[in-house]
Amino acid sequence: MTDKIKVLYIDDEDNNLNSFKASLRKDFMVITAIDAFEGLKIAETEELHVVIADQRMPGLDGVEFFEKLMEINPEPVRILLTGYSDIADVIDAINRGQVYRFIDKPWNIEQIKNAIQTAGDIYFARKELKDKNERLQKIHSEMNQFVYSLSHELRGPLMSISGVSKLAKMETKDPAVKEYFDLIDTATDKLDEFIYKMLDFYRSTKIENKVTEIDFKEVVSQQIEIYKQKWPLEEIDVIIDIKQSSSFFSDDPKIRVILNNLFHNAVVFQKEDNPKKMIRVAIDVSEYAATIVLEDNGVGIEDNLIDEVFNLFQRATQKNVGSGLGLYMVKESTIQMGGKIHLESEVNKGTKVTVILPNLVPGKN
Repeated sequence: MTDKIKVLYIDDEDNNLNSFKASLRKDFMVITAIDAFEGLKIAETEELHVVIADQRMPGLDGVEFFEKLMEINPEPVRILLTGYSDIADVIDAINRGQVYRFIDKPWNIEQIKNAIQTAGDIYFARKELKDKNERLQKIHSEMNQFVYSLSHELRGPLMSISGVSKLAKMETKDPAVKEYFDLIDTATDKLDEFIYKMLDFYRSTKIENKVTEIDFKEVVSQQIEIYKQKWPLEEIDVIIDIKQSSSFFSDDPKIRVILNNLFHNAVVFQKEDNPKKMIRVAIDVSEYAATIVLEDNGVGIEDNLIDEVFNLFQRATQKNVGSGLGLYMVKESTIQMGGKIHLESEVNKGTKVTVILPNLVPGKN
């Protein structure tokens, strides 16, 4: 590929074509055509960066040419040569030909040289952006495949290891052997938690929302059953208060990311010596929004960390607990759905997080 900008110039006068090519051939790769039809044939086979056409040509005028050019090769940046009296053609060119710039006739060499250089820069910037978008789409597709592998091909064997370990502990009477299996269980639980975090991280940072109707009672009920398998919730007074009389539409996986991480924090940051541990989940759904409140009476967040807890890898306390991803993912999920989040906390009193999500009713957003 040449480093020079490739320009197609179309004019029905030979003198103009020869003058254009002689004046600009040192700076650009110049191709000329005597009429619009010849120009269209060239555009079908050549990678053109800039196309310049005279408005007043027999057969197809400049606007009509650009309109057809967009059907066969929309990539080149388009410049129209026109006179002061052609204002109607200028408006037509904007609407139909999507022309980047107009140059008055007779043109001067410096003016047209600068116009071509700028148009070429625009072409290559657009091409770079298009290439990057295609690359991002490919990465997005590969990431979907990776997430599928993470959730199925990794968790499947991991659950098998955990199941075999638990069976083995039931059959052995040797305390030392049981201790080894306890270590295996601890390691598999940590790895499973990490996989869950990575899945939540992926869901929370996806820009697009997959909107479905949300039944909060069903969602929370399903998640609580999962939490009971992960944590000793019999030691905690879990209060569920859900009020939903309106249909609500949102991104189900991101809502679960919010619930998972807020509930996880509420569990792991309980005060160990508190005989009345409490977690309250309250959801109030109106026609326009859902307000999710998750409150606990745990250790709370230190004042100097409150402004930082939503940052990536920032832990909510100085204790070496958690990955520092939870509240970041809650914030990202909330933002992606157009919502707002507010946190209140006091050391040794507890934490309250309020998330307000808009109702993403299909066809109304």
